[in-house]
Amino acid sequence: MDFLPAEFIANKRQGKTHTQIEIKSFIGQFATGKIPDYQVAAWLMAAYLNGLSSDETLWITESMLHSGEVLSFGDLDPAPVDKHSTGGVGDKTSLILAPLLAAAGGYTPMMAGRGLGHTGGTLDKLEAIPGFKVQMELEQFKSIVRKVGAAIIGQSRSICPADLKLYALRDVTATVDSIPLICASIMSKKIAEGIGGLVLDVKFGSGAFMKTKAKAQDLAQQLVYIGQKYGINTVTLLTDMNQPLGSYVGNALEVKECMDIMSNIKMVENGVELYADTLDLTLELAGNMLVLSKICPSVEEGKKVGRKLLESGKVMEKFMEMTYAQGAVTKWQLPEAKCKEEYLSPVEGQLLTMDCEQIGLAGIELGAGRKKIEDKIDPTAGFCMKVKLGQKVQKGQPLMQIYGNRSDLFPQVKKRLDNVFKIGNPLRVANE
Repeated sequence: MDFLPAEFIANKRQGKTHTQIEIKSFIGQFATGKIPDYQVAAWLMAAYLNGLSSDETLWITESMLHSGEVLSFGDLDPAPVDKHSTGGVGDKTSLILAPLLAAAGGYTPMMAGRGLGHTGGTLDKLEAIPGFKVQMELEQFKSIVRKVGAAIIGQSRSICPADLKLYALRDVTATVDSIPLICASIMSKKIAEGIGGLVLDVKFGSGAFMKTKAKAQDLAQQLVYIGQKYGINTVTLLTDMNQPLGSYVGNALEVKECMDIMSNIKMVENGVELYADTLDLTLELAGNMLVLSKICPSVEEGKKVGRKLLESGKVMEKFMEMTYAQGAVTKWQLPEAKCKEEYLSPVEGQLLTMDCEQIGLAGIELGAGRKKIEDKIDPTAGFCMKVKLGQKVQKGQPLMQIYGNRSDLFPQVKKRLDNVFKIGNPLRVANE
């Protein structure tokens, strides 16, 4: 019997469960262009609203995985290990972790993604580096991993091409935060890398796709389930995304923060070290990766090794080696924004909450992300966060600095930022 896409869509709209054969046909025909984007978009919304079972999720993962090549690094010792984050605002740890593991003697063949919804993408950050290539032949990718110890590339037609197309459609159809679709997208790419271990940074909070810790826990469990089915040692961390990670939000700016950390440079505002949370999370993730690589016996020992490697400058050396191996121009420098403007606190008080998602969306308004698939990114656009939650701020104190090449966009961005910060009454001295 011929596969009918409209019937497949109708079944999910009615809340029915797909069969493995149906999913294989749907994903396969979409990957080869036999099913148009508009029908897939309709199915995405039906799946988002009515859900997908664990079996359906596993079958989608399998179909996307086998829509392209699956790599093997069986000759490497230790076995390659990767890390993946479910996405957050200012989430930049991959740029440090891949060279860190390489500096420790491990291997990280990382396939990363672009910005999705209000969250930034690792590939967009790396493309802020002049000449850096995120697309290459798989043999070249494997060669860099073997020689340098780490490489970070995007998907290609050779690796999970079905997911590559589906990923782009999810971003523009408001179906990003579907747990089954997130699981299938992440795990199909990671399994295709030929890794032996995977550390997953599952975010929750206002700047994450999973707004509550309970939903993040559900996502983590499903990701581990798929990993176990494929024999990959999978570890998950649940981390808070109720404020941007670190100080910088935006592509070139986040690369700068990572380079500062790898160069032992700190950013301090009003006595608060603004890079500290990025460093702490990076070391926690690194500790787990080093354990999975069997380089370190415990996470705590892995964190110590990671810190020593950062302080020694060896991670920075590996990072630069990786950028040059992936095409970066000699003595490259990050692009800088032509325009800057401070966003000031309207009142005095304690910073109680901030809407991290709105900060991400404000970044898109600036050009740091895409509203449409074909949009071009301004690599210089973004923000420098000047405060952290719980801090006391003064009226007129800078809460953040806005960067970009188009100052005409700043007024509308500032209007969005007006709804980001909740500042309470000034703190009272005890017994006042």
